[in-house]
Amino acid sequence: MSAIATAAALSLPFTLCRSSKFTTKRGVRGGFGVFAIYGDEGGLGDKKSPWGTLFDVEDPRAKVPQHKGKFVDVNQAIEVARYDIQYLDWRARQDLLTIIFLHDKVVDVLNPLAREYKSIGTVKKELAELQEELAQAHKQVHISEARVGAAVDKLAYMEELVNDRLLQDRNTTDSDSTSLSPGSSTNTLDTVKRKMPRKSLNVSGPVQSYHPRLKNFWYPVAFSADLKDDTMVPIDCFEEPWVIFRGKDGKPGCVRNTCAHRACPLDLGSINEGRIQCPYHGWEYSTDGTCEKMPSTKFVNVKIKALPCFEQEGMIWIWPGNDPPTPIIPSLQPPAGFTIHAEIVMDLPVEHGLLLDNLLDLAHAPFTHTSTFAKGWSVPSLVKFLTPASGLQGYWDPYPIDMEFRPPCIVLSTIGISKPGKLEGQNTQQCSTHLHQLHVCLPSSRQKTRLLYRMSLDFAPMLQYIPFMQYLWRHFAEKVLNEDLRLVVGQQERMINGANVWNWPVSYDKLGVRYRLWRDAVEKGAKQLPFMNAK
Repeated sequence: MSAIATAAALSLPFTLCRSSKFTTKRGVRGGFGVFAIYGDEGGLGDKKSPWGTLFDVEDPRAKVPQHKGKFVDVNQAIEVARYDIQYLDWRARQDLLTIIFLHDKVVDVLNPLAREYKSIGTVKKELAELQEELAQAHKQVHISEARVGAAVDKLAYMEELVNDRLLQDRNTTDSDSTSLSPGSSTNTLDTVKRKMPRKSLNVSGPVQSYHPRLKNFWYPVAFSADLKDDTMVPIDCFEEPWVIFRGKDGKPGCVRNTCAHRACPLDLGSINEGRIQCPYHGWEYSTDGTCEKMPSTKFVNVKIKALPCFEQEGMIWIWPGNDPPTPIIPSLQPPAGFTIHAEIVMDLPVEHGLLLDNLLDLAHAPFTHTSTFAKGWSVPSLVKFLTPASGLQGYWDPYPIDMEFRPPCIVLSTIGISKPGKLEGQNTQQCSTHLHQLHVCLPSSRQKTRLLYRMSLDFAPMLQYIPFMQYLWRHFAEKVLNEDLRLVVGQQERMINGANVWNWPVSYDKLGVRYRLWRDAVEKGAKQLPFMNAK
């Protein structure tokens, strides 16, 4: 990063305030009006104040960091950021001190004893002057507030650069040398963002066919509770029809949902002694796809395609890819102390990547979910997702929510709550009760997703025994999803027509961007997938 970019990104455009019109008991330090506290030598004056220790802070401007050369390293950048914070602290104290003194002056002018030897005209004149000074002081406070906001934005941008390993030597552009002093720093954050490289993502146009490499993962496709011995669960996965059922041994199997005889959907049939029976002519298939019965005709060896299928911790998994399946299936169990309260399956009319983009984003909540869980949430001045430089998990600030993207299509989140619709604490550890969520976004087709949702709580275990509670949870989940769907469906329509749904990612889009980079790497056949080292 060049020195000019660092200066504009991290230092602040400082503005000197006008000196006060008052001369009585006033000291001036560095061009700022400082009232009633400092004496001629800069120490405490004759007028003692209980606030003295609060405002007796050294002016940090003499210690502005100086760096030579065109580049700064991370430590130097942090030093500049630390200076900015010190200056803001000092400036805020001076602004507050000014207002305190002016309010004291107003009290003095309105003192009944003072009015005995002052004319009404004199009092009015002094009050008018004080009113002007107070207006100027309040204006200065607002300027300081703006500086704080700018500093927070710039520090957040620096954090993004550090986390994404962008603070490294880059080709510099021709520019004049720039000082880091408060008075000469004129570049704004917008100027810096124009000069710094921006990660670009292009997710636009009609949804393409899924790359075969994306199939080489274990995918959860159903909850075990939904697959009885005599039931079938039809699914679409990567635009192919499959059906899941249990064999004679009770283990699940997954076969193509198309009879080898006349292409009839097998899920319209029934289960007969651990075999799925076609409703058209009664052909029966085992869980490995072998046809074991062929009524009313001479038996011939016929087999339909079957996928590796495995049951673990209450979920059914399949491996739809051509590569040999990996021996390890990840655990999706809720954390210790949580009880599962709801398992819900929905088919949604959006491509699974767009749904994952939505689930990995929490900054939209106070704008989108105003009728459900985010009702009454305030809009933070800054939303961040804090995560290791090479990770797919982290936590939201200022929301007490931990979140993780688990490849290939899973989102896990833990939310600290106090009561429905409210948040408590700055992080999940500070919260006494929690909601744990699992979202599985199975790619059914290019415009359809099979969503598996599981909700767990670490409180109120009696809720699982209330009749029809499952229907209440489903109603609430559908209401939340419908708030998202109207937006995501609109995105999908515009994406198909050429709009880029990742046209301008910002800092709180970090987890969604990393999912997209991970997916791109998978489809390109990268030997080492990104963000897979940190846990």
